[in-house]
Amino acid sequence: HLNKSFRNSLYSCNLLNINKETANYIMAVFEYTRLFADEQGESRFEDVSVELTDKGLIGHLSDAWNVREVIFRSNDAGYDWNMHNAPDRQFIILLDGEIEITSSLGESRTFKGGDVILVEDIVGKGHKTRNIKKQIRKSILIRI
Repeated sequence: HLNKSFRNSLYSCNLLNINKETANYIMAVFEYTRLFADEQGESRFEDVSVELTDKGLIGHLSDAWNVREVIFRSNDAGYDWNMHNAPDRQFIILLDGEIEITSSLGESRTFKGGDVILVEDIVGKGHKTRNIKKQIRKSILIRI
């Protein structure tokens, strides 16, 4: 993980007149949110930064991850699932729509198309998920 305070200072102080996305590009990072169960079974969020390496014309790349399967998913507009565990350790890449995930501790975060979430709370008290925008939502699940 990179020193987030340094990266945050790039855009919070606005010394270089740049936003968060530009600061992340300069620092060559990719960010996602991790949802996991702690030792007491409570689900918690964590912000994760992945270092990227400059590969020239093709851009900045992370190290490769081994994956087991890729699943394409479409959820009904009324998707509202009470406390549940993730069925598997997996990345969720939201393609559209907007959801709210609430941890077992009551912390809620909003995610929209383009966001990436690593759900790992396959045991414990679980989390809630609901569509904020009442529309069919598409996502890609990458099981690891």
